[in-house]
Amino acid sequence: QVQLVESGGGLVQAGGSLRLSCAASTSGRTFSSSGMGWFRQAPGKDREFVAAISWNGGRTYYAESVEGRFTISRDNAKRTVYLQMNNLNPEDTAVYYCAAGTEYSTWSSYNRDAARYDYWGQGTQVTVSS
Repeated sequence: QVQLVESGGGLVQAGGSLRLSCAASTSGRTFSSSGMGWFRQAPGKDREFVAAISWNGGRTYYAESVEGRFTISRDNAKRTVYLQMNNLNPEDTAVYYCAAGTEYSTWSSYNRDAARYDYWGQGTQVTVSS
């Protein structure tokens, strides 16, 4: 069982930055072997992929809309995943969720699929004003 708790959301002006954190309550071995992802859901829209990171941080993946602005990272010793968000714009306004999933050898082919993640946090609101 993995429990995920996001933090760091808030209200920021366009062009500003926020750093989201996702702390995992689980055994260190379970967290360090899990692929982690960030997703977001804006009002009236489907949940969409934002970024993902492999178990050792060696591989990262981004949605085209955030590439170059957002950075995902992880600290397995702290059982925490981060999402650094720079140059935010109003279109980034959403509830942001972190998720954990088993990282099989084919993870690179499915890490953008929300259905492939087993555990989810409760979400943190990010609001970007224009």
